[in-house]
Amino acid sequence: MYFTIFLEVVAGLGLFLYGMNLMGTGLQRAAGDKLKSIVGLLTKNRFIAVFVGIFVTAIIQSSSATTVMVVGFVNAGIMQLSQAIGVIMGANVGTTVTAQLVSFNLEKVAPVAVGIGIIMQIVKKGNKSKSYADILIGFGILFVGMVYMKDAVKPLREIAAFKDMLINFGSNPFLGILMGFGLTLLLQSSSASIGILIALAAEGLLPITAALPILYGDNIGTCTTALISSIGASKNAQRAAIMHLTFNIIGTLIFSLILNVPIMSFVVHLDPTDVTRQIANAHTLFNIINVIIQFPLANFIVKFSQIVIPIKDEDQVGMVTHLDKRMLETPSIALESAFKECINMGILAKSNVQRAVEGFIEKDSEKVEAVFRYEQDINKMEREIIDYLIALSNAEISLEDRVVVDGLFNTVNDLERIGDHAENIAELAQNSIENNLPYSSESKEELINMVDKVLYAVESSLDAMRTGDLEIAQRVRELEEKVDIMEKACRAGHIYRLNNNMCNPESGIMFLDVISNLERISDHATNIADAVVNSIV
Repeated sequence: MYFTIFLEVVAGLGLFLYGMNLMGTGLQRAAGDKLKSIVGLLTKNRFIAVFVGIFVTAIIQSSSATTVMVVGFVNAGIMQLSQAIGVIMGANVGTTVTAQLVSFNLEKVAPVAVGIGIIMQIVKKGNKSKSYADILIGFGILFVGMVYMKDAVKPLREIAAFKDMLINFGSNPFLGILMGFGLTLLLQSSSASIGILIALAAEGLLPITAALPILYGDNIGTCTTALISSIGASKNAQRAAIMHLTFNIIGTLIFSLILNVPIMSFVVHLDPTDVTRQIANAHTLFNIINVIIQFPLANFIVKFSQIVIPIKDEDQVGMVTHLDKRMLETPSIALESAFKECINMGILAKSNVQRAVEGFIEKDSEKVEAVFRYEQDINKMEREIIDYLIALSNAEISLEDRVVVDGLFNTVNDLERIGDHAENIAELAQNSIENNLPYSSESKEELINMVDKVLYAVESSLDAMRTGDLEIAQRVRELEEKVDIMEKACRAGHIYRLNNNMCNPESGIMFLDVISNLERISDHATNIADAVVNSIV
């Protein structure tokens, strides 16, 4: 008997999850492709972010999916932690829609919804019609699954030990919370866990006193999806997952220790005889009141996540922090992420040029060694950005975006070459240090003046990328002409010193190689600025 009950519950649960997923997918398609963009763009104000979280979660039928999306946005640099906490709070409220839906007795409507949905799929063509059909079919299958689960657990009413076990959760809330956490962890869906509670309650097996602790545990268990999603992501993305967990743990403590009796009395007063409605209302009230209580504490939750997941300066160097393959489903946001990562790579390459020249002039071995280490990071960043751009170019993107993506391929190559030239200068510095080669004050001064212009050119090319400002891009071209003139002047001056025995010949060769590398770096900066112009014109 037990095995048969288990199989029927699994079958009902499978239909429930499939229906919920199908309905959510249909709602997403009906809402349009800009659903994720709404999350990224409408979250500047934390209060509005809460409503965005409610709306999006009500559409996609999963707070876990919304939180995973938020983790992706934070990882991609699209959203700040201060914005993410609002969406996370709203997601908890949005997920209560499913529980409210299944708590109503709509089983008789379910077959009609499935039938209409199937007819729509057969008769009507087009993506919009398919989306509406999926919503109806998913809605119907969800309730068919609920009927299966309710029918499956009916025989358990005759087993006193099972009923006593469930009732004990009311007298031992810790066990109930643990049960809810484990159930949601297993199913990876708090809505499915609530669905099982409602099925048990519908058959008189689960009183509200026992259901509440399990419900609280469900809200903690739903955090595991985001936590798993944040593994291998940036530290800020991990912080977003920690904020979700912290928010739900604090809520569980507040309700289980302080508000359990008031919320129980209130939901029983609303529906004295219907335990399924009591559970659904308790779930909704828990999440709404939790947001009201903790909304003023949002900054403390953000700071707590920063304490739990600290970020050191060295953790950020050479790390690809903005690229997240989840964002490829929204190409415009993925493209913005790729832009940000290219700029990060450019900043690291520029710093390495400065470090290499300082190592050469000051004969500083530590700075020279640092150049070699950071060059490995630059190469790693290049590989990861190129892989991301390849994936992005295979996505459905507009013609304008494709031009930008193609330009970024070239830009990444230019940035990597800037890093290579920095490494070349470091190797020359290493040779100079090992052979203790002397350099005149005039040559050092010429080198300093030239590298200042080159670094300004690289910085301006990155500014042109950030802003799309054509005037800044034109400035880079003008700087490149000045660098060419300086390179020729430095070369002529140094040859003069060599001819008049004012300079060591081997030092002269090193010096000329350094200014040649600097001139090439200026050329690559100009290429980057030209790519900006080509993507706009």
